[in-house]
Amino acid sequence: MKILIIEDEKKLAVMLKAGLEKEGYAADYLTDGESGQRRIELHHMDYDLVLLDLMLPKRDGSEVCKNIREQNISIPILILTAKSGTDDKINLLDLGADDYLVKPFSFNELLARIRALMRRPENSLPSELKIGDLALNSVTRKVVRNGREIKLTLKEFRLLEYLMRHPNQVVNRDQILDNLWDFTFDSFSNVVDVHMKNLRKKVENGGNDRLLETIRGVGYRIRV
Repeated sequence: MKILIIEDEKKLAVMLKAGLEKEGYAADYLTDGESGQRRIELHHMDYDLVLLDLMLPKRDGSEVCKNIREQNISIPILILTAKSGTDDKINLLDLGADDYLVKPFSFNELLARIRALMRRPENSLPSELKIGDLALNSVTRKVVRNGREIKLTLKEFRLLEYLMRHPNQVVNRDQILDNLWDFTFDSFSNVVDVHMKNLRKKVENGGNDRLLETIRGVGYRIRV
């Protein structure tokens, strides 16, 4: 899951990005409404959620939200606001926000709101995935193959989950980077290949049939 943070208080934006990445999300941040709206318009298919502050330079968050919805861009938007009045909250929802969180807030509450938004029917994805004798639970972050639990790093887990959500599809390195790393990551890095090598070693340990395939010159595929 990839999240775009639009927050003018840079210290908070950096903290949110670091916290989200620690939880296994990929995150980018921008510090003004104009560039934030432009990023959403051009790259909304690359993100799963927007965290949008209201008080932004160049263009305020409510205007960004309104403009995005008028373009029929349906990406979930979670507003971060210092306004706690009932009328303010109603206005935010009327503009097209999916939820709001009043500052100051706890990071655990933010995570709970993010999870709740992703459970909504239009965005819901199965939490349990199974391919052959390989099973993955995205809630418990547990991976089991042929009765053996496999210990993965957070990035390895997200990579395996991404592949399992696209069975029999060849996904290239750029697609993986777009979904699991942030916008500024060096696309010439071999980090994907390194993670795939480690993931394959763990998943296919013990003589199991091979599931993870490298399609030379193209990308990777998990075979059903």
